Amino acid sequence: MIKISETACDKIKEMLAAEETPNLFLRVGVKEGGCSGFSYGMGFDDNEQEGDKVMDIHGLKVVVDEESAKYLYGVEIDFQDTGIGGGFSIHNPNAVATCGCGSSFRTKPEDEALAQPCED
Repeated sequence: MIKISETACDKIKEMLAAEETPNLFLRVGVKEGGCSGFSYGMGFDDNEQEGDKVMDIHGLKVVVDEESAKYLYGVEIDFQDTGIGGGFSIHNPNAVATCGCGSSFRTKPEDEALAQPCED
């Protein structure tokens, strides 16, 4: 369902190791909003919900809620270390439009009603 590069998995595992909460995993999702209609969300969680999709990617536990799953099928997450920062990038083959800020997307013309003005 979701692909995460080994580089991104290694970075996420490093970040998880720095946390003091046991049993944390990566939760990936989407929510309505952003300048293109939907915004991505990635964060640590320790509580699975009913309907969650659970994956093991390169030894990393990744959880996606049922509603987000339909927008994230085939998504590729990578991490680039540029020396002065770096960051995660998300490639979504389902997106028909993305915002210049790179954090929001739209999947089909009907979703245009969800779009908000870009604040960047």
